[in-house]
This record gives sequence, structure tokens and C-alpha cells, in this order.
Amino acid sequence: MVRSMKRLLDTALVYMVLGLASGLFYREYVKATDSLGTHTQLNTLHTHLLVLGMIMFLLVLALDAIFSLSGRRSFDVFYWTYNIGLVVTVALMIVRGILTLDGQDPASTTAAIPGIAGLGHMLLTAGLIALFVALRGAVGEKQARRAEAQAPATTV
Repeated sequence: MVRSMKRLLDTALVYMVLGLASGLFYREYVKATDSLGTHTQLNTLHTHLLVLGMIMFLLVLALDAIFSLSGRRSFDVFYWTYNIGLVVTVALMIVRGILTLDGQDPASTTAAIPGIAGLGHMLLTAGLIALFVALRGAVGEKQARRAEAQAPATTV
């Protein structure tokens, strides 16, 4: 359990670094391409990484500490599916943002861009469902243990 909690903390740290670096990248890329004021997917990239990455995994770390989620199969499904979905989503945000700043319309460039972005969102959704499955089981077990501990002992 301690190892998985460290993994969650390390994951949150990686997303924090990526979120801060993406904000720096956006600022410098916009200055380099002289496209200040142009709205692209890069505008919100750092926010997505910080909230869906860092904040999410810090919250999951707290939930794991309370409910011992990490030993569950559904929790492993959440961890990997959610991470893959977030990486795919963020990668497509980068592609769309750079194409937009380079004067191209990402939607008309290729149909693969929105399709792959949709796949990323589907993976995020599947990961969140797996997290709630793990939470539901862990909360139920915790309630059962609490009720068992509070039940009066019967003597024979």
C-alpha cells in the first residue's frame, strides 16, 4: 500500500511539472510565432494537466489513504486507463494548438485528430468509472468493518 501511495504522489508530481512546463511552452511559443491573443488548445493545456493530473492524483492519494483503494483490481484499471486517456487527450491538445498557431484548421487537416481526442476522453471516462467501482467496494467494506466493530459481543 505504501508503494502505491508513493506511485500516486509521484504521478501527481509528474503532472505538476508537465502542467507548469506546458504553461511556459505556451507563453514562449506564442511569442515566437507572434500570435499573441490567438485562442488555441494550448491556452488551457496547463490547466488540464494541473487539474486533471496533479489535483486529481492528490485527491486519489487522500482517498487511498482513507479507504485503501490500491489493492483492488478496479483501482489498477483506473490508474492505467485514466493516465493513458489523459496523455492521449493532452497530446491531441498540443497537436491542435500548434496547428492552429501555424495557421491551419486542425478539424479540416485530418479526421484522425478529433477521433483520437475522442478516444482519449473515452479512456478518461472508463478510468473514472473504474475509480468509482473501487470506491464503492472500499466504502462498503469500511462500513461493514465499522458495523462489525460496533456490534455488541454476545456471550454464550
